[in-house]
Amino acid sequence: MPTRLAEIVEEFAAAPREVVLEMLLEFSDEIPPLPAEFPDRAGMEQVPECQTAFFLRARVNPDRTVTTWFDCPPEAPTTRAFAGILADGLADASAEQVLAVPDDLYQRMGLAQAISPLRVRGGNAILARLKRQVREQIT
Repeated sequence: MPTRLAEIVEEFAAAPREVVLEMLLEFSDEIPPLPAEFPDRAGMEQVPECQTAFFLRARVNPDRTVTTWFDCPPEAPTTRAFAGILADGLADASAEQVLAVPDDLYQRMGLAQAISPLRVRGGNAILARLKRQVREQIT
């Protein structure tokens, strides 16, 4: 797992339960706007497991680092926060590091005790689709 993502996981896991949701929402602003290459989300994959319209795209660059893009409405701060955690934690990560992220990432962070199981399921689906896109590009 990339160092930055491991740090984020540790911060959440060590935080008191009453602070976890507040910490989570801070990540909802970490998603940069989509570049012009994705007009109307063209070329992005929708994650239907999310309760809100959520789209993502991962690209493995020639140096094997992964670039990610996420799109989610501001009215869905928890879902945006999942993407913000990945955007921050996976910045400059290699394809191998992305694929090594544990599938139970959000549970390890202690989010299963702070938010609904449906939201955790959506976060897991975001990670799974991201990893699948990376895997498809390196095989």
